[in-house]
This record gives sequence, C-alpha cells and structure tokens, in this order.
Amino acid sequence: MSNRRLMSRLYYFTIEDESMLAEAFPQFEEDGIAITYKVIDTDDVFVTTADTREAMDRHDVPYNLLAEEDSERIAIYHTPLSREELAEHEDSLRALALAYRAIGMACVGVNGEADLGFDLTAGTDGYTYFTAPAGHTFIWRLFSSREQAEDFLAKLTGEDKDALAWAKGMPLASADELTGYH
Repeated sequence: MSNRRLMSRLYYFTIEDESMLAEAFPQFEEDGIAITYKVIDTDDVFVTTADTREAMDRHDVPYNLLAEEDSERIAIYHTPLSREELAEHEDSLRALALAYRAIGMACVGVNGEADLGFDLTAGTDGYTYFTAPAGHTFIWRLFSSREQAEDFLAKLTGEDKDALAWAKGMPLASADELTGYH
C-alpha cells in the first residue's frame, strides 16, 4: 500500500457558485475522474476526494475548505464483482457515503438484478448507487451506525461470519463520530 493511500483524506468544502464545478470538471479529464457530492440536508456543503481537490487546486477553482476526514474511517463492504470493478475508486465511494453522513456502506447488488435479497417497497432511504467505469451500476446500503450494519448484514447474509466481522470492525460506531464541518 502506498504512502499516499495511507494518508488519503476526504474534504468538506463550500463554493460560491456550484456551477463553477460543472465548468471546471471537464478540464480535469486528463487528471482522472473528478468526484464531488453535495452533502445531504445542506444547501452548499460538498465532499470530495483528495485527487479531485488537488485537481481543483491545479485549475484554480476557488472554494472554502471546511473540514477533512480520514477516508479509512469510512468502511466499504464489497461483493466480489464490486471489488473487482471499483478497487481503484474506493475514495469516491467513501465520499459518496460521507455525502449521506454515513460511516460505511455495503454493496448489495447490481442494478437490474431481479432479486436483491431484501424488500425496497418500504422505501429507498438508506440506499444509493455508484456506476463503475466498466458499466455496472452497484446498489449500496448506507449505514449511520455499526449496530445498523450488523443488523442489516446479519439478515442479508444469513449471519455470514465474514460480513458480521466486517460490521463489528467498522472504525466508527456512529455518524456522531464523523468530523463536523460547521
């Protein structure tokens, strides 16, 4: 694991006019994928990866840094396919989780599967998606607490030991431990 990966950060920021992001991001194409998400229940707070922040700095995109979060504190539980297709995009996944003020998320399937193994008729709150460059759109369950992850994965996986060990080993116990940005 590279030293850069060990030091990976996610950043909360505001920007005077969010249309500046839409104008600037096409310039970043040679630098890789630019990822920024608006934080749920905010008017103007965004979260981004270190790579995107560095690209914003190189292209002189003005923003106000509010706070940073150690990306390793956000837990990601993969399926074999999501691990294969998204291994290089874990910080983007973690930024997506932070946009929902979640402490982790688990891949629960691929869009288009007939049976994801759980019922969504009660609503889709707590779920999101991420499309891999390879084309699959993965469905993710977001968790605001370790207990919530344990309960969900116990039901989803039939008490699979590895899934439960992942949930019990999540770095944070609840979203209350996330870095504040106000």
